[in-house]
This record gives sequence, structure tokens and C-alpha cells, in this order.
Amino acid sequence: MAGKPITNPEQEKEIRYEAAKSVGRRVKDYLAITLASFIYAAAVSLFLDPNSLAPGGVTGVSIILNRFTGLETGTWMLLINVPILAVGTWKFGLRFILSTMYCTALTSLFTNWLTPYGPVTTDLLLAALVGGAMIAVSLGLVFKAGATTGGTDIIVKLLRLRFPHLKTGSLFLITDAMIVTASAVVFKNLDVALYAGLVVLVNSLLLDLVLYGRDGAKLLFIISDRHREIAGRLLEDLDIGATYLSGTGAYSGRDKEVIMCVIKKQLSPKAEEIVRQEDPMAFTIVTSATEIFGEGYKSIFSEKI
Repeated sequence: MAGKPITNPEQEKEIRYEAAKSVGRRVKDYLAITLASFIYAAAVSLFLDPNSLAPGGVTGVSIILNRFTGLETGTWMLLINVPILAVGTWKFGLRFILSTMYCTALTSLFTNWLTPYGPVTTDLLLAALVGGAMIAVSLGLVFKAGATTGGTDIIVKLLRLRFPHLKTGSLFLITDAMIVTASAVVFKNLDVALYAGLVVLVNSLLLDLVLYGRDGAKLLFIISDRHREIAGRLLEDLDIGATYLSGTGAYSGRDKEVIMCVIKKQLSPKAEEIVRQEDPMAFTIVTSATEIFGEGYKSIFSEKI
């Protein structure tokens, strides 16, 4: 005769606490995404779009198409992202895409809403600097919340599945360069295109500072009973290497596998989100790595002075 399962009040209390903490964290993340969407939309509507600055990505394409069709830029941002998000959902699952869908829809809505209030300035240099800085801040908030802005992020991820030998950074550079070049042709103004390139540069430099300061890379040590699942997703989702280190718990005496990996700064929030999804109780150490030598990083022979 089977007895009733033994319940531990303290254990139940801990489970409820972790569940409440998880819900609170998600609410906080979505509030951050909401704020980021507004900042991004303000950058586009008040600084970039009215000055014909197309800074790469879906935003740049939308600004160009707006000039051809008259359809609002925010609407184009949503229309372009719909098929991209559909393919992303099919390839990567709804969990990965849900927060991105929210961010995309809200950004498009805010962009259309703020359009009548622009431009704040007609000085192209000021528009490029302020617009690029605002986009960097908004992207930093989105990445820290474990989401993406959709568009080029998902396209590059899909291309990496088909052509794994291509580098992510190179793909972003190629797509942005193509869009900025197209803006020079469409607007028949090389100066405008060069300022759009400045937006891309400012965004790239400031995004690193917003997320991680001046550190070169991140070094992660992850201790979890689900080490294989975590390492597998790091390899598959982020295309980064990982190494198992053998360890032994001092108190329990149990053998443990410790995941060690070095990742580029911009991927750290996504790596931390993977760990959080696979094992919320994982013990994770994240520290700065200012100099990395080896495949994918610097050559110790050519760059070390």
C-alpha cells in the first residue's frame, strides 16, 4: 500500500519563494524592455528618421522603404519583423522569441506615436551622436533583460545555422554596410550615408560600455548538475566553446563537472539567461577577462607587444 508522499514545509516554502522570485524577475525584465523600446523608438523618430539616417538593420531598411512608399517607419519595422520572427519561432522555439516579439511590437508602436514630434535637431552630427547613443542604451537594457530586438539578430543566427564557418561579427558588419550604402543611393547624399555609418559606430562602441564597461571579455565558471544541457546550449545557441573542469565538493565529497568558458562581452547576458533557464540553482561565477589569446580572439604572436 503506497503511502502519502512526504512533504517538507521548508522545502515547499523555498519552492514558492523561488517561483515568486522568478515571476518578479520576469516582470522586472519586461518593464526594462518597455523602457528600452521607448528609448529606441525616440532615437529613431526624433533623431534618425527625420534626418534620413539609416543606421543598418531592420530600422535602416524601414527608413529607406518609408521614403519609397510613405508607409510609416514603425509599421515597416513591424512588417519586416513578422516573417523573421515566424521563422525564428520555428527554428528556435517560442520561449526564445516571446520577449523579442513584445519588444518589436512595442518599438514599432512607439516609433509611429513619436514621429510627429521629430526632428529634435536637424544637425546631422548631433542627430547621429545622440541617436546612436540612445540606441546603445536601449539595446543594453534589452540584452540585460535576456531579449533581443529581432531583425538582424535573428537573420544572422539563421545564417550561422546554414553557414557555420561565417563569423557573427562579420555578418553584422556586412549587413549594416549594405544598408548604409543603399541609403547613399536612395537619398543621393553621401554625407547622410557617412553620418549613418557614424550612428553604427557610436552604437557599437557605447553598447559595450553600457553592458560591461571597458572589460575585454567575460570568464564564466558554472557549477550545475545540468552541466551537459547548459554546455550543449552554449555550443548550439551561442556558438562558443566550453571546457569541463573536474571538481569535488568539499562538504559533500561529490565529484562535479565545472563548465569554464570565455565569451565576448555582448554574449554574456544571453549565456547567463541560458544558465538561468536550464538551472536557476546553478552556482555561476562571472568575472572579467581583459586579454584573451587564441582562436576567435587575439593572436599572442601578432598582437602582444
